[in-house]
Amino acid sequence: MKTRLAVTRADLAADVCQVPEQLAKRLPSSLTVVFDHRADGVTPGRIGFTSTLSQDIGWQLSDIAWPDDLQPGVLISLTWQAAKEELHLRTVALDEPMRVDGVDYFHEYDPRVVTREFDPGRSNHGQVLGVIRTQGRVFEDGSAVFAEADLAARSGLGRGTKGTFLLKNAVEQLLREGYVTRVEGSLDADGNPSYPAVDGEQQAEMMFYAPLVEPVPHPSGERSEHWVNGFVRKLPPGARPSPKQMSLHRQAIESEQIDEPLAPGYTFVKKHHRHG
Repeated sequence: MKTRLAVTRADLAADVCQVPEQLAKRLPSSLTVVFDHRADGVTPGRIGFTSTLSQDIGWQLSDIAWPDDLQPGVLISLTWQAAKEELHLRTVALDEPMRVDGVDYFHEYDPRVVTREFDPGRSNHGQVLGVIRTQGRVFEDGSAVFAEADLAARSGLGRGTKGTFLLKNAVEQLLREGYVTRVEGSLDADGNPSYPAVDGEQQAEMMFYAPLVEPVPHPSGERSEHWVNGFVRKLPPGARPSPKQMSLHRQAIESEQIDEPLAPGYTFVKKHHRHG
């Protein structure tokens, strides 16, 4: 029997692997696990170890030797080989490693889980982005939408004059650095967001997050703060770039900063200093 799931940040921290109930019913309480994994998507490796199956909220295996290069959201296949009494875990290397909002992924992943498992950090803009990504509606491609009016209550910012100022600055930074876009959406009777807006629902201004996915440069040389060159980025369905962004794009073309045209459905994010 074979199944596939995405690991979470909690799984990696606790060295556990979740097991679907249908598979768990076939496994003994103590078993051998064989893990096939290509380090950084390149160097093949196989390790074997003993694990224990237990039930908490759900079924899970303990003492999993997760590789250091594994990120939250990476997909793991679990295959029970009854004849050998072994459970095989396996990752699949990407043909081209990708960087998702500054985090390198060398193996196939679930974009929705990557968005949900975001670690916002302690900065104000990180807290706001964390609310959008972890509490908003997440789509299959990893994009997410959240009602802007609810940010104050959910982010811990926005209370009083100082809080309002801090929230406004955090939102402006996210917009400036290209993490989010303002779009018109709607809320259903339970307050759940929709984008595009649904007829008959309450119209609302939304914060729309779309992951920035780019090839991993070599060497990676990650830094927490760095300059990001201007780039063209896809907009959510139905959205258009502002006149200001179109003008900035023309200037970037004229100054030979970029050579990529601004196709329909795309906007331009100018060169900026990005945090995180």
